[in-house]
Amino acid sequence: AYLAEAQRLSHTGSFGWKPDSGEIVWSDETYRIFEYDPAEKPTISMLLQRTHPQDRTLVRQVIERASKTGTDFEQEYRLLLPSGEIKHVRALAQAFQETSGNFEFVGAVTDITERKTAEEALRSSETDLLEAQRLSRTGSWRNDVLTGIVTVSPEVHRIFDIRPGEDASTAEFFFGRIHPEDRPSEEQTYERANLAKTDFESDYRIVLRDGSIKHVHNLGHPVLNESGDIREFVGTVIDVTERKQAEEELRRSEMEFRQILDLAPQIIAVYGPIRQRLYANRAMLDYIGLSLEEWQRSARQNIGVHPDDSGRIEDFFDRAIARASADEMELRLRKRDGGYRWFLARFSPLRDELGQITRWHVTATDIEDRKRAEERLQHENVALREEIDKTSMFEEIVGASRALQAVLSRISKVAPSNSTVLITGETGTGKELVARAIHRRSNRRSRAFVSVNCAAIPRDLIASELFGHEKGAFTGATQQRLGRFELANGGTIFLDEVGDLPAETQIALLRVLQEHEFERVGGARPIRADVRVIAATNRDLHAAISTGSFRSDLFYRLNVFPIEIPALRERKEDIRLLVEYFIDRYARKAGKRITTVDKETLRLLESYPWPGNIRELQNVIERSVIVCETENFSVDESWLSQQPSSEKTESQLYLSEKVAAQEREMIETALRECQGRVFGPSGAATKLGIPRSTLESKIRSLKINKNRFRDVPGT
Repeated sequence: AYLAEAQRLSHTGSFGWKPDSGEIVWSDETYRIFEYDPAEKPTISMLLQRTHPQDRTLVRQVIERASKTGTDFEQEYRLLLPSGEIKHVRALAQAFQETSGNFEFVGAVTDITERKTAEEALRSSETDLLEAQRLSRTGSWRNDVLTGIVTVSPEVHRIFDIRPGEDASTAEFFFGRIHPEDRPSEEQTYERANLAKTDFESDYRIVLRDGSIKHVHNLGHPVLNESGDIREFVGTVIDVTERKQAEEELRRSEMEFRQILDLAPQIIAVYGPIRQRLYANRAMLDYIGLSLEEWQRSARQNIGVHPDDSGRIEDFFDRAIARASADEMELRLRKRDGGYRWFLARFSPLRDELGQITRWHVTATDIEDRKRAEERLQHENVALREEIDKTSMFEEIVGASRALQAVLSRISKVAPSNSTVLITGETGTGKELVARAIHRRSNRRSRAFVSVNCAAIPRDLIASELFGHEKGAFTGATQQRLGRFELANGGTIFLDEVGDLPAETQIALLRVLQEHEFERVGGARPIRADVRVIAATNRDLHAAISTGSFRSDLFYRLNVFPIEIPALRERKEDIRLLVEYFIDRYARKAGKRITTVDKETLRLLESYPWPGNIRELQNVIERSVIVCETENFSVDESWLSQQPSSEKTESQLYLSEKVAAQEREMIETALRECQGRVFGPSGAATKLGIPRSTLESKIRSLKINKNRFRDVPGT
């Protein structure tokens, strides 16, 4: 009974086996293990029937070998029970030889299922632990303080690149792998923990066999014995190389990103949720002339903001914070030199995962040039509106005379070029109309046409009108003003009555024509001028050059392509067309119907010399349309003062001819005395005291043959 109870408690059954007779004896516990009925007589077949199919061959081999050789055996195998349950058993048998020479086996079979399950769980747990260490790159270690023996997990072998056969059981081995620069610090950390009996934590580098570097994070904990002394240190070592590399890459990326921000032409600043100053890029700091620390610590609220914009930015920021949305505004910022420029500032909020604003990113783009362009466009529009509002002499060039067709031919030829044009002719002949026609047929027709009457502007204001002025350039210059040349940039400027320009303005205009640049009055910065110049005058510029009131070099710069407008008396055949044109124009404006022209009126108009040219004709027609009460147009003859006009014209012609005759006589006398030589110390130009170019121009205009004075006998 004691033996049976002991077998039940230990899950161990006994058996006897005689191979020669095949007789087998099982104890009750053996029947229970194999789950057979004790009434059944056990056999080898019954045993193999319960054996797991995967282990059956091996069990059969052990049985056959034991029966043949009569040797002891020990074996572990599995049983597959009818319920599908699997048991692990351990069979142990000892052979005894009978007097007859046959063998008999006596043994025990133990149910080791629980032990196997525990071992499997332990192995699984250890495997999981090792896998966890491998995946987390965390090794465990134990350092026995008394023996100095260090025990480490497989992951530590991988981290420290410990090869098979290497003795890694001492602390000296591991300290030897630490980077020389980190070793003293790590030794001090371990000594302090040993003396204080406290945990420790450290980061250091290790140098592997191939020279590569790893970063590790080490944690240690002391284990004390009953007397309170340290028995051992246990801890973990974590391979943080990838994290360190990622941190380094992040630092490098942040540095590169900051360099990119510093190199960006835009002004960039970062503020906290309530406008704390956090960061400003190099462009902003250079612009305002402060360091990052000075900008962050400054007590001034809106550093560098124009006083007129300071209040606006306060209201703007308050609205942006209240709405918590991106917005933009235009404002002026003060440079380190005291000047202000316009910027477009965009405020963008950055939110956390809860939707709360953590940062305000502000970018400011320089729009000074755009603002100036808008300002110039506004001035240009004003100038254009002024030109539109002004009543021009007439809307179209009207006429079919040969003299006018010759002018139109020259207009069509010069218009596509950028050449400077000088238009000459009497007052009222339509010089500005010709200038506009050249502009409309040029490549600059989409840009501004700016007209300036040089005779109508006071001498002390003409330079400011043409070239603009800076703030404070003279009394009354309260702000910067763009000149007509800047307004006409890319287009055409028409300088009417150019012969009336004062000498100092002629010099500035000559510079524009020669170097394509000018300076504002009171300014020092040259401004490029992409402007086509068309000039006009009713004066005799040759005579003005002779008297010294007009520069000869400026004349030749202007006179690149001359166009002379014929007087109306030289194109009488166009008078009928002009009369019909003006009648139609002013009749429609006055709401009148005029269908015919009185024949006597037409004869009178065609015979009149028109000293005021087309402008005078235009005025007479407009006045007559106003008073006309029938469909038949007529003109009051008293409005045409023929005799005074005729006498005036004749006197003007007589004076012009007299001056020309006197000039011819003086030039021919000088050429005769100089034997036809124009320039040089003994030339006619020196003798007359005028430039050579002026004399050449006079010779051509007066049609003097200078060759006939060469080698004249007796001179």
